[in-house]
Amino acid sequence: MRIVVLDGSAANPGDIDWNELSSLGELTVYDVTPQELLLERAADAEVAITNKTVFDRDSIEKLPDLKYIGVLATGFNVIDIEAATEKGIVVTNVPEYSTYATMQHTIALLLELTNKVAVHSSAVRAGDWVRCPQFCFWNEPLTELWNKTAVVVGYGRIGRRVAATLSSLGMNVTIVPHRLPSEPAPAGSHESLYRFTTLEEALPTADVVTLHCPLTAETKGIINSRTLASMKKGSLLVNAARGPLVVEQDIRDALESGQLAGYAADVVCCEPMAADNPLLDAPNCVITPHTAWAPRETRARLIKAAADNLRAYMAGQPINRVN
Repeated sequence: MRIVVLDGSAANPGDIDWNELSSLGELTVYDVTPQELLLERAADAEVAITNKTVFDRDSIEKLPDLKYIGVLATGFNVIDIEAATEKGIVVTNVPEYSTYATMQHTIALLLELTNKVAVHSSAVRAGDWVRCPQFCFWNEPLTELWNKTAVVVGYGRIGRRVAATLSSLGMNVTIVPHRLPSEPAPAGSHESLYRFTTLEEALPTADVVTLHCPLTAETKGIINSRTLASMKKGSLLVNAARGPLVVEQDIRDALESGQLAGYAADVVCCEPMAADNPLLDAPNCVITPHTAWAPRETRARLIKAAADNLRAYMAGQPINRVN
């Protein structure tokens, strides 16, 4: 069985081996696959493993030998699921490999907005503390999170972990789930500590908003000029989910006006980031290059899970199938 990995350097730039997959068939790994080379590189392959390389309907229909697409990620919007299903191609994802890493990164982004660690570390290295007449200094305002309200948009695995961590920081947590619960949470559960409501009702109460919902037609651009205007002036926004959940020009405008006191994101609408992205030089904006999932331990878990998915498919009992 021929297996092709199309954009392997994202998950494995060389610090992890591919043995889990190579043991299952004849493996070819490409670091990056430009879209125009997809058909050539995936030709004759029964199995394709992709992270961000797109399989649209046209590509799927031109790969007659393809039987299985494994997505090296949780999101699978790079695959035309309808076309794959029509062709009998099994598509799998890895639903829970980076929950804790993404939660950790979300909190790191939030704390960078509130504690300004990088700003003050740079100031110390520049000699500001050496020259300071007082035993301490701060160049920008710092924010305490205790007793403030955090709105968590999306209540999947990552949203649940983020909510629990924010609660442990002493924040009052409001959840905006995909569907509101029909019954109150059991006493003593995490959920019993939270308020569940709609986005429209939650945003005006928020000191912090953090996004953890999938990107769908319904959620694309949910943070825009209208929803930003409904938030408290000076609130904070964190996005470690998907770039297009926000309208980036509207985020910049809100930062420049002070409606948003800070925006921190691990994702942007177009990745790699475009030179004309309005957030590139926006004030009070922290952006990391989509690294929430990138700890070595997390990526090794991802590759093993992708191999487990393929192994189950080969045994006739596919797991984590999304179609």
